[in-house]
Amino acid sequence: MESQPLTIALIGALGIGAQWIAWRTGWPAIVLMLFAGFMAGPVTGLLDPNAAFGDLLEPMIGIGVALILFEGGLSLDLRELRHSGEAVWRLATIGVLVGWALGSAAGFYIAGLVWPVAILFGGILVVTGPTVVLPLLRQSKVQTRPGSILKWEAIVNDPTGALCAVIAYEYFRKLADSPGASLVEVVPPLIIAAIVAGLIGYVAARMIAFLFPRGAVPEYLKVPVLFTVVIAVFVVSNKIEHEAGLVAVTVMGITLANLGVSSLRSIHPFKENIAVLLVSGIFIILSASLEFSDMQYFNWRFGFFLLALLFLVRPLTVLISLLGSSVPWNERLFVAWIAPRGIVLVAISGLFALRLTDLGYSDGNVLIGLSFAVVFVTIVAHGFTVDLVAKLLKVKGSTRPGLLIVGSTPWTMALAKEMIALKTPVMIVDSSWQRLGSARREGLPFYHGEILNEATEHNLDLTPFQVLVAASDNEAYNALVCNEFAHEIGRDSVYQLGEDVDSDDRHALPDSIRGRALFESGFGVSDVNERQAQGWTFRKTKLSEEFDFEDAKERLPESSNMLLLLRASGRLRFFTHAARPEPRAGDTIISFIPPVMNTAEQAEAKRSGNSNPDGAKPQTA
Repeated sequence: MESQPLTIALIGALGIGAQWIAWRTGWPAIVLMLFAGFMAGPVTGLLDPNAAFGDLLEPMIGIGVALILFEGGLSLDLRELRHSGEAVWRLATIGVLVGWALGSAAGFYIAGLVWPVAILFGGILVVTGPTVVLPLLRQSKVQTRPGSILKWEAIVNDPTGALCAVIAYEYFRKLADSPGASLVEVVPPLIIAAIVAGLIGYVAARMIAFLFPRGAVPEYLKVPVLFTVVIAVFVVSNKIEHEAGLVAVTVMGITLANLGVSSLRSIHPFKENIAVLLVSGIFIILSASLEFSDMQYFNWRFGFFLLALLFLVRPLTVLISLLGSSVPWNERLFVAWIAPRGIVLVAISGLFALRLTDLGYSDGNVLIGLSFAVVFVTIVAHGFTVDLVAKLLKVKGSTRPGLLIVGSTPWTMALAKEMIALKTPVMIVDSSWQRLGSARREGLPFYHGEILNEATEHNLDLTPFQVLVAASDNEAYNALVCNEFAHEIGRDSVYQLGEDVDSDDRHALPDSIRGRALFESGFGVSDVNERQAQGWTFRKTKLSEEFDFEDAKERLPESSNMLLLLRASGRLRFFTHAARPEPRAGDTIISFIPPVMNTAEQAEAKRSGNSNPDGAKPQTA
């Protein structure tokens, strides 16, 4: 018992540490987590989850996988199927059958497994899994359609693969008891059990959607109640049939995602954090649980089996499933290559390995080590090549960080034109068609719609935009936009114009809900609009080893305000009232400067003693 707190702390440190290193280096997080768990477990012996948790280990992993699948289901909007629905349905039906058949054949003819074990393992191999696919998609930033196909396939096929394994196991178990048993005796009851489990998940989602908006559950209890219901649905459905709980929680998540329950938006940051913790912890636990004895069965046939899985089974499954579909060939080939396996494969393989051994199939023990080998090889192969393959097949989204501008004003249009000239992806969003008139005439990228409307998330691809600037004419609205998108883009990446310099009602809005204030001077909405009307413009200044930041400041007019600097990588860093980025050679600084006076005007200003700090010509009556 004394080792359990230490084990939990070590699992957390290794998992989140691997995630942080992945963020810093750009390496696949799942590869680092597998490596960390393997080093802490079988290599050094620092971590032994089986000894620490004992019989609790299997239900812990099961509930963790259920919560991950539920969270993944919450990210699936049926409107996405307008673009990828045909491919998803094909992969979830034809793809499952073809993949199961090919995986089973490879297991028997190449790996040398006996038919019952090969068929059961082939069923499990149809899974890809959100725990590995979603981090890869986040890392690679592929285009919307192939990304949507892979995401849907991963979440839908996870419970499907589990059911395939259950069907195979139940058939061979019944065959052991009654040698003349047929599939007809096994499959219909399991299909009925899956349907019943799905209905349980659907009813639970409907119940949540009814209770939450009506105030039946207080805000502080919504997350605990929701997660408790998910666990209850999972456990009850598993009582009906093994692994049917995975179907139930997936259906529950997808149903809730498409019922439009606005009160669930507030829990998105928390459930995403829980998903990261669960994925990290389970990967560390599973890889640390591997024993060297599990790998003693490995031979050259298993090596060829892994190659066949990568280069024959997956590509043929996808290409046969999508034959005659409207999906372009480059996207088909990309989907055909990306199929990393993860937690569900290992968890289910470990469960059925013991059961197959009890039935007298000696090859059952092989599944534990083989499943880890499949996970490791597919994660490494796909994790380190996803960017390269996406670029070669031209399905890569924009690689330069984009700028999302909320509010169409003369100032934001001038900023958008400046950033487009610097090859930065830009999008201007406004709910007024009239205000967007100038953007349309200028040929600037725009989106007509309310940025806070939930439909915008599905009609506008926000993936390319890593920075948001809210600069509409309404300061409170800007703060609301920043507060809404802070959890999605990052609190340090949402900016708004500050409170007006001449305002008598400063600090009306608390800093906790505002975005970072643009400009060191804290210019507000009316401040920049007035200066824009007076002729202020944006200026680019490129820094080098010979021409540094101090030189750049000397060249700018006295009242100029630096807005941002653009790194050579395309990363945007803003000058704010609270922080100044560290300029370095290769950066481009964008400044907001007053109209440049000619020599005569400057001399006259000095003689009259009126330097006009804003740089604007004096207004005459």
